[in-house]
Formats: sequence, structure tokens, C-alpha cells
Amino acid sequence: MADEIVNRVANSDLKTINLEDFYPKGERTVIDIKNWLFHELILKESDFREYLKNHDWSKYQNHYVALTCSSDAIIPSWAYMLIATYLNPIAKKIVIGNLKELETSIFQEIITNINIEEFLDKPVIIKGCAHKPIPETAYIQLIEKLQPIVKSIMFGEACSTVPLFKRKK
Repeated sequence: MADEIVNRVANSDLKTINLEDFYPKGERTVIDIKNWLFHELILKESDFREYLKNHDWSKYQNHYVALTCSSDAIIPSWAYMLIATYLNPIAKKIVIGNLKELETSIFQEIITNINIEEFLDKPVIIKGCAHKPIPETAYIQLIEKLQPIVKSIMFGEACSTVPLFKRKK
């Protein structure tokens, strides 16, 4: 059958990795602590502790949380650490920063834990065009992890890839 259509991609050793497949479910929440400060600028320890003690922390159950202060206040490290003592038993992850920094931290952990054995000596496509907020840094971290062990790395879709790396023979 000379006219038979052969799917060369399906028959190849080519492996595709889509970071979107690893995107963890869970609400992302930013907690801006400026409203917990005196005149949104001064952290009064006793008032701050009282606010934290009376705050409804249950609403952050299973959330990914970014702690920030949008005012120009100087926040001591212990203040964020104290907040973390309330969030740690209920939140999935806590960072100091914005949503972008939160996603970067989430994906850093995910990429660290990806089992890369199946990619050993294989050509790999890192799929692009995600519909979820995959941080750019995650792609760089994935390259760092894969490059020492793969045959080649491409970006995009199987039908249209951009070559990024090819191991020398």
C-alpha cells in the first residue's frame, strides 16, 4: 500500500511534555497586609497580633497564598513569618510576593519533582500555547533539568516546532 498515510510522529521516540498537565488545582489568593497596619504604614505589634488572632483563616483552606504589602511600609520578616504560622496548617503553599512569584514557586517545586527517566536519550518537545498561567521561568527550569539527559529539545507542537537543543554526537 504505497498510498497509506503513516503517522511518523506517533511511531517515533519523540516525547512531549506539557507543563499545563502539571498545573495544580487550587485557588490562588493574594493577601495584602496593608489594611492590617496602622494608617496602612506602621506595624504595631500588639494590634497586628490581635488582628491575626481574630482573622478568619479558614477562608484560605487549600489555597496557594501570596503575601504582600502594597503600601510603602517597612515590614519586618517576623511579620510574614507570623502570618505563615496561621496559614501553614491550611494553605497548600505560601510565598511573599505576587501571583507571578507564587506560580513560579509552585512550578519550581513541580519541575524539581518531575521524573525525567522516560526522557533519557529521547527527542523532546516542550509544548507551548498554554491556557493556564505557566510562568516563563518554568520553561527555563525544565530546560535545565532535561538538557543533560535528552537527545534534543524542541518547543511548540509536533507539526511545527522550534529546535532549541541537539546533543552533539
